Amino acid sequence: MAFSFFRSFPISSFPVHSKSKRFSYDGSSFHRLIISFASQCEATNKISIEDDIVIRRSANYDPSIWDYDYIQSLRNDFVQDESYMERASKLKEEVRMMLENEVDHLEKLELIDTIQRLGLSYDFGDEIKKTLKNISIDRSTTVARDKDNLYATALEFRLLRQHGYKVNQDVFACFMDDVGNIKASLNQDYKGLLNLYEASYHLLEGETMLENARELAAKLLKQCLKENNDNQYLWMLVEHALELPLHWRIPRFEAGWFIDVYEKNKEKNPILLELAILDYNIVQSMHQDDLRYVSA
Repeated sequence: MAFSFFRSFPISSFPVHSKSKRFSYDGSSFHRLIISFASQCEATNKISIEDDIVIRRSANYDPSIWDYDYIQSLRNDFVQDESYMERASKLKEEVRMMLENEVDHLEKLELIDTIQRLGLSYDFGDEIKKTLKNISIDRSTTVARDKDNLYATALEFRLLRQHGYKVNQDVFACFMDDVGNIKASLNQDYKGLLNLYEASYHLLEGETMLENARELAAKLLKQCLKENNDNQYLWMLVEHALELPLHWRIPRFEAGWFIDVYEKNKEKNPILLELAILDYNIVQSMHQDDLRYVSA
């Protein structure tokens, strides 16, 4: 009844500009439609009455691209073909085994970070919570082990803070000199500086050390962009972070961007990448199915 009620009103639409992005998987492809809405067209503000007839305002909108035939033509292979779901389930079990069996502290952190950035964390919530809880309990050991590793310290700090664990900003004190600047020996540790910069956005009120570290790290990272860096993957991450930090980004949009970038990582995990592409396409196909159902 609610749908019939809304249909009784004239339908107007905003002009749109669209482009498609493709994630290929085993010979198949999926187009993710990105829509940007233009501003409302100029409206006529005059209302005149002639012979008791009211002429209503018209915004002169362009017709919408989302007509019935277009919506119904959307393909949903990743939902309708059960083989994709079966493959995704198998890959998820392999990732669970990775989380369970990984013993190296830093590689566990990197695995969790990658899972989250690829948009897969909703499938591994329990495993991630369990792993981070164990890391939080055993922090006295990890702090001593990572005291000379800015990258490991910053990554652990960011993930623990992100999931609600208490971590003191003093873990970064050993990376600062006597006047509060980042030690000169770390000026080209761009991987560590990038993670320090991202970690600083999880600061609490009054944590001036992190505020200062963010400003200093940003200056050094801008220098990284000016250099001819052979590590294209790291360069893209730095540019992306300086544009807008990870903590402020929309996770689902970030996943779409990160899948493309992660493919360029020479040290990428092929199982994670395959699952991310497959999962992204399945979720988008589900949204398309919902759209087809609502428009029917």
